[in-house]
Amino acid sequence: MKTQPGWALPNLHEAQKRTQKEVTIEKSLFQIPSEVRTLGQGKKYYLRTYGCQANERDSETLAGILEELMFTPVEHPEQADLILLNTCAIRKNAEDKVLGEIGSLKRLKRSNPDLIFGLCGCMAQEEDVVQVLLEKYRHVNLIFGTHNLHRLPELLYEVMVGHKRSVEVLSKEGDVIENLPVRRFGKHKAWVNIMYGCDKFCTYCIVPYTRGKERSRAMADVLQEIRQLKQDGYKEITLLGQNVNSYGKDLHIEGGFAKLLEETAKIGIERIRFTTSHPWDFSDEMIDVIARYDNIMPFIHLPVQSGDDEILKIMGRRYTNAQYLTLFHKIKERMPECAISTDIIVGFPNESEGQFQHTLDLVKECQFDNAFTFIYSPREGTPAARMADSVSLEVKQRRLAELNACWNQYAHVKNEAYLGKVVKVLVDGASKKKANVWSGYTETNKLVNFTGEHVTAGDIVKVKITACKTFSLDGEQIL
Repeated sequence: MKTQPGWALPNLHEAQKRTQKEVTIEKSLFQIPSEVRTLGQGKKYYLRTYGCQANERDSETLAGILEELMFTPVEHPEQADLILLNTCAIRKNAEDKVLGEIGSLKRLKRSNPDLIFGLCGCMAQEEDVVQVLLEKYRHVNLIFGTHNLHRLPELLYEVMVGHKRSVEVLSKEGDVIENLPVRRFGKHKAWVNIMYGCDKFCTYCIVPYTRGKERSRAMADVLQEIRQLKQDGYKEITLLGQNVNSYGKDLHIEGGFAKLLEETAKIGIERIRFTTSHPWDFSDEMIDVIARYDNIMPFIHLPVQSGDDEILKIMGRRYTNAQYLTLFHKIKERMPECAISTDIIVGFPNESEGQFQHTLDLVKECQFDNAFTFIYSPREGTPAARMADSVSLEVKQRRLAELNACWNQYAHVKNEAYLGKVVKVLVDGASKKKANVWSGYTETNKLVNFTGEHVTAGDIVKVKITACKTFSLDGEQIL
């Protein structure tokens, strides 16, 4: 692979380093040089986001930067002068999907030779991915990672004015940059970053390498952002972090995430959610705060990944089956109406039938409201990717089907309990297929499709549940 002077390529070895150096909170790092201010004048951009809520929030920042450069957003890549893909690396099929899309969109170069292709996000932080892009996808002009979104104006200038291919991927612990612009995609729900990165290094996970070390935003900065969102009319905010429970440890904030949750609740925004929680860090103080405040929603995403102690140990999850169940039941005892969802991986290297059965047993005991289930996907550079694996794909697929059938029946039973009840639904929007049908989510994060009159997206309305499915509820508005 030929490299060019000035390129910064990813290095997974550097990305896994963790030091005691304090994270810098930058208040004025983002700047738009004068020669770049009108770079996008008369030009259009298309931005596609893959993956998690953190990527979605990053895309809001990318959109904010592009619009400050005077680019105009479009809904279809065929209309664009700049196509930017913000990518996910959590599973191999996610990467394959992006590479397929890049290959498919190459055709647009024929009608617009000046079209700029950019790829950013977690995929860009992987050595093997960048090598493939540089060798086989030569129409990709711009590659940058998760640590240097603030550099987008300068990088685009290199490509558009300097006519250079620009590659800048920083493999480092990361900073906190506070003065970045944002263009919110939603009008009544908003993502709020409270921290970045992860130090857990689960053996199957690439995120600590792509997102850097755990680093918290100052509480005052988080709370000011939430106050502004409330003032702007937002009804719901979701506090974001790879592991929100670790919030504040690096800043020595007493009470950590429980303290932030409580201070957020006092601001008075109608709905507060958070994701994601690691069972290892879930404190009794957090449970108390969630139970105490009505505007902290009674819904918790609590990934278990496996129900077998040996698999959990090899995964590096730092808890046992018994410890997870103790936490689960502690939450349910304090908040019986709280809905809990989870993540589960089947087919981890050398998982036996008995170990898989332990996962099924845990699911039967917890009876989750929802579960996100996956076949293990090796990620290059992680310890698990180097493990020999004796389990065939056919066995893994069978286990996934069995697991899904198991948790689906409990999800349906949980939804049946809502029949006849009146719930509060925050309305997302109207159905595109049926008149007077709207959809939104309950406080416990149940999707509801309901009939109603004089309803507007962003309203919180009372809905009586009349029917249930495995993944959603039907109802009618109560006036």
